[in-house]
Amino acid sequence: MNPDNVRIVLLGTTHPGNIGSAARAMKTMGLSRLHLVAPLYYPDDRAQATAGHAADVLSAALVHDDLHAALLGTRLVFGLTARVRRLAAAALDVRSCALRLAKVSTASPVALLFGREDSGLTNAQLSHCHGVVHIPANPTYPVLNVAAAVQIVCYELFLAGGCPGSVRDELPGAAHSPVAPMEELEGLYCHLQRIIGACGYARHRPDTLLMQRLRRLFNRARPERAEINLLRGILTAIERRLE
Repeated sequence: MNPDNVRIVLLGTTHPGNIGSAARAMKTMGLSRLHLVAPLYYPDDRAQATAGHAADVLSAALVHDDLHAALLGTRLVFGLTARVRRLAAAALDVRSCALRLAKVSTASPVALLFGREDSGLTNAQLSHCHGVVHIPANPTYPVLNVAAAVQIVCYELFLAGGCPGSVRDELPGAAHSPVAPMEELEGLYCHLQRIIGACGYARHRPDTLLMQRLRRLFNRARPERAEINLLRGILTAIERRLE
């Protein structure tokens, strides 16, 4: 595992103390790349107070206006969720997730997404993920503080990164054909949406639901850059015919 390629992304965090605690959890497990998407309060003294000796991780955190900016360049993204989502990508346990991230991060940036304290990740945010991750908990009270969830996942990443012999090759072909970065996938989705609208396919279908299903399909397939270029070339040819 390359720790510099592992991003912990907190979305819409409402309490700055959770940001500081997440930074502390990360540093304890050897990670330092913290990304914040539209935090309600940041910078804030309460984040500094809970960060403890991880003030360096906190001060280096990158703040973004939207999730797209936080995921630029990443090749594998997982989102933490406590709820089963009908349209979400395939679900993994934390250990399997850590093994996959550790392997891919040796050569490419990866990311873990954590949602707001009160509502978690939205379906739209999860549509950016190649998979979702569940942390098993007491079924009568399966509630984890976001910083506690960060600590658990970072611990598993620490174990996976420290034991390279245990990292199974669960991503066939990944070492030879790197998958396309997230921004190129986003370009494909925008192109698809434009063509779908132009040809009238979605006239009687909910556009948001259709795009969520298409995102799920391509996140599961994890296409290579050449494959994205091929698909976009086909879409461009269709677009010219429609004109």
